[in-house]
Amino acid sequence: MNMSKKALLDLYFHHRRIQAQLHELTYLFWECTLRCSFSCVHCGSDCTRDSIVPDMPREDFLQILSDLRPHLNPHKTMIVLTGGEPLMRSDLEECGKAMYEMGYPWGFVTNGWGLTQYRLNALLDAGLRSVTISLDGYSEETHEWFRGKQGSWLRALKAISYVTSVPDLVYDVVTCVNKRTIAELNSIKELLISLDVTHWRLFTIFPKGRAKDDPLLKLTVDEFVHMMDFISDTRKEGRIKVSYGCEGYLGDYEMEVRDAPFFCQAGIHIASVLANGDISACPSLRGDYVQGNIYSDDFLDVWNSRFQVMRNRRWTKTGKCATCKAYKYCQGNGLHLRDEKTGELLQCHLEMMGQSPGQPVSTPKRTLAEVLRFFT
Repeated sequence: MNMSKKALLDLYFHHRRIQAQLHELTYLFWECTLRCSFSCVHCGSDCTRDSIVPDMPREDFLQILSDLRPHLNPHKTMIVLTGGEPLMRSDLEECGKAMYEMGYPWGFVTNGWGLTQYRLNALLDAGLRSVTISLDGYSEETHEWFRGKQGSWLRALKAISYVTSVPDLVYDVVTCVNKRTIAELNSIKELLISLDVTHWRLFTIFPKGRAKDDPLLKLTVDEFVHMMDFISDTRKEGRIKVSYGCEGYLGDYEMEVRDAPFFCQAGIHIASVLANGDISACPSLRGDYVQGNIYSDDFLDVWNSRFQVMRNRRWTKTGKCATCKAYKYCQGNGLHLRDEKTGELLQCHLEMMGQSPGQPVSTPKRTLAEVLRFFT
């Protein structure tokens, strides 16, 4: 790593410490439903068409936003609706309009199946600000294997074309890179450019949920490095703005494959309200990382007085992280990549690139529950 990049990472290290102390809430995710018409091979929440967890009444979530308004600038707090599939809510427009009238910008993440031109127009009238659409293959075969829904590839392409035609709408297309898509990256790029897509985000699967034991979802070292080089080269090419997802410290690829250095903002700038009312950080953090519940706790009090396990991550310096020379910049990687029972790291991006993060040292075994008690 050259000295100028190392200097920038050193400065960013201090920036992250300050941000953790300030913990300004800038992104709030609402898992507005667990219902989904797809059966994706990687899904971490096991969403189904008829979830046993009912949709949260919109009034319950809107009350949180109303309570927060005196304590933050709603114009600077993005509300993102996730699922499941948000478009399965028939009242999505009413939810959006209420958030817009309170001054919150809002958007949602979708598989594109239900995003017709008519529905998009209605959502735009309700103040829609951003959309993320998934496209997971250059062909029907690849995409529909991954998404588990016949006809979903063409529907996703139509949804993308609707979105790209709207001036000033913030959007991106996201693609999961796996053993089937790694060879299609250039073809997908050309397809997206033909659809006038300007922003494309690639991500890899972490070993939880349905994806835990699926060998087709795990890239080899050569495949992962190929993806990094592809992103770097495409960014230099300048025909489409592509980036790697927000997870993982990437060593020499830092600031080459995305705009800013790695920074897991879970519990620092990001919170979420899950479908059952649980308060967590990014929606990928569940289980022991839950800090409260909106039906028994005050959301603002939880945000201000808890989340210490995410704002002070010294506890992550165990196992292979204990002697890693990159720990200062990585801080133990994304928290969603740690085992919810033991707190041990499940996936290291340096290892994914064939680099050694450091040899493990003898450290006491601690469960994540014990770590949480340390911070309470």
